[in-house]
Amino acid sequence: MNKVTKIITSLAMLSTISMAQTLVTVNGTAVTQQDVERELMAATQGRFNQVPTEKQAEFRKQVLEQLVAKELVYDDAKKSGVLDSQEYKEKYAEVTERIKKEIAIQVWQKREVDKIAISDADLKKYYDANKEEFVENESVNARHILVEKEADAKKAIAELKPLKGDALKNKFIEIAKEKSTCASAAEGGDLGYFTAGQMVPEFNDKAFSMKAKEFTTEPVKTQFGYHVIYIEDKKAKTTKSFAEVKPFIEQRLKMEKAKTVMMTKMKELEKKAQIK
Repeated sequence: MNKVTKIITSLAMLSTISMAQTLVTVNGTAVTQQDVERELMAATQGRFNQVPTEKQAEFRKQVLEQLVAKELVYDDAKKSGVLDSQEYKEKYAEVTERIKKEIAIQVWQKREVDKIAISDADLKKYYDANKEEFVENESVNARHILVEKEADAKKAIAELKPLKGDALKNKFIEIAKEKSTCASAAEGGDLGYFTAGQMVPEFNDKAFSMKAKEFTTEPVKTQFGYHVIYIEDKKAKTTKSFAEVKPFIEQRLKMEKAKTVMMTKMKELEKKAQIK
């Protein structure tokens, strides 16, 4: 299994890998999970989570391949002198001028929004009326060892069975780093926290049936291979407190109020301007 295929396999399984994680390097330039997520959100206008689950893996694969291709072309462009050409310099100046205006508008809008004040009473009123928005479903923090053959998974399990506590966890991390074909291997198989439905069914069902500090004594087979799973931690379903979500509510209400504020501001600017 080549490196890009391994990365794609990991992306298909999980969308909660550390955003700064390097997925692949192209002539020394890193392509990260954050790069992939940013492209996905731009391509779907921020609605990637609404894309059918069975299509998300293919989209991630395509975006990763496109980002790799861009790095390859850009690297060749630099080597062939494109950045020193007059054509490039003219186009760069044109785009730079356009971006300057866009950035200025964005900063202006942010300053106008920052001026908007929302009272604590209004924030609390919104929280009390919309508590369902702040429910956090049960989640699991897991590590895994992913291998192609069932025999390799069973071998890893045999090494883990005699161990307990920190010794078990440390050995699991060691084996994950050495043997796992998932991109998470570098992090000792750490997949972070995920909620029900984020993993493929076989992995999901097993992980949520386990207790913290347990590992699977039989391999878990999925479309990606055979997994040995270790549960770091579990969090029960909870509702976030008002203090936790207050900044989020404030920003939301500000943005809603900003629509009216901006319309008023634009009318003021139009009255002062000379528009012929």
